[in-house]
Amino acid sequence: MMSTSPLAPAGTVTGEADLRPSLTVLSGFWPATTYAAARALLAADPSLLLVRHDLTEVHAGAVQRIVRDGNGLLEDVRVNLAHGCVSCTLREDVLPTLARLTRTHPGRDLLLMLPEVAEPEAVAAACAHCLVDGAPVTDLLRIDSYVTVVDAEHLIDGLATTDDLKALGIHAAADDDRAVADVVVRQIEYADTIVLWGLSRDGEFDTSRLSVLLDRMAPWATQVRVDADLVDTHALSRRLRDTRRHRPDTPGVLTRGLEGYALGTHEPHPDCGVVSVLFRARRPFHPERLHDALEELNAEAIRSRGHLWLASQPETVIAWDFAGGGLGLGSLGRWLAVLPDELWADTSDHRRLAAALDWDPYYGDRHQHLVFIGLDLAAADLHRTLAACLLTDAELADGEEVWRSYPDPFAGCFPLVTLTPDGSPDPDLSDSSADPEGESA
Repeated sequence: MMSTSPLAPAGTVTGEADLRPSLTVLSGFWPATTYAAARALLAADPSLLLVRHDLTEVHAGAVQRIVRDGNGLLEDVRVNLAHGCVSCTLREDVLPTLARLTRTHPGRDLLLMLPEVAEPEAVAAACAHCLVDGAPVTDLLRIDSYVTVVDAEHLIDGLATTDDLKALGIHAAADDDRAVADVVVRQIEYADTIVLWGLSRDGEFDTSRLSVLLDRMAPWATQVRVDADLVDTHALSRRLRDTRRHRPDTPGVLTRGLEGYALGTHEPHPDCGVVSVLFRARRPFHPERLHDALEELNAEAIRSRGHLWLASQPETVIAWDFAGGGLGLGSLGRWLAVLPDELWADTSDHRRLAAALDWDPYYGDRHQHLVFIGLDLAAADLHRTLAACLLTDAELADGEEVWRSYPDPFAGCFPLVTLTPDGSPDPDLSDSSADPEGESA
């Protein structure tokens, strides 16, 4: 008899009795490499259904849907969309196609190959919140793993480039201003499984360095290395499919630290030249000193991420998101320490538990949590620079009212909804003039 757990989400069948077909989501910024991995999985299991979408004409409001298995082409259909963008493609065709295939091909697993500019976290959100025929697609299938394939020859270039998607003509929508590096890091960091495909053009040591870099960027992911010249398809399939690595409640990378998950690892000594520096502190940053240090802090970093708090804006959790030479700062909402008790229920169980375990009588849950990853980073110098941006003992003693009066280069960058005394939003007092995207540097 099939049984379900009372603690599992609706539609989730647990344990050995889960008979839903599995879905493996394959992403990667280099399509030839990603498709090579897809072909290898088809070769190992010809019954696998591969779904992919060609976005060449997406800005004209159309995409090409292609479905195939190991024996050949099953569908090649032009699909007209209400709006020409990747998110519309997900809602209007990708999810309905997955649902339809589970019904018309019962018992067959699926492989979804994402377009190069799609981010797996967006797919996870769509699977959780977009309904197909009144129900989430996860009622019909089980998401087994999000797999990201990276090309060893091009990874460093992808992480270091300052190009944006529009410059390459591959943007997902008219208002898509993402940088290439942003897409690459988000594909890597949301993955449950990372495939390092091929070898670096600079030899075995450099390939090993890439492997360490990926491990520092996503220490929570399982890494698989593949020599592109000789692929054991069955061995690869065993490592990429039926792994049950995906956990639907895993937060996005910028909120991992708030939710009590690992944000990164502290590895200050170089491994193949790769250094990872984890910085945590209780006291707030001085806004001017932090602003003046931004360029220095990221001068040698390939990637940095996390969250922080400023003395001048003590209510706001500020996201820190650096890749490809650009730093993005934005609001992640309020610290629990400043939320009315009745609004704590609106936050996740993980967030409340993480705050309770690390609660400070003076600071509450407010803290700095950042990780910096790069080649030959000077860990001690980086730590000293960050520590110098914190409030001194004398400044700390002045208290919040004085902190709020500090000159603040970030003023107006992180809007919050103003709350009334009973904890409800007050639209008349909320700051609607600030840039909702935060500050970029």
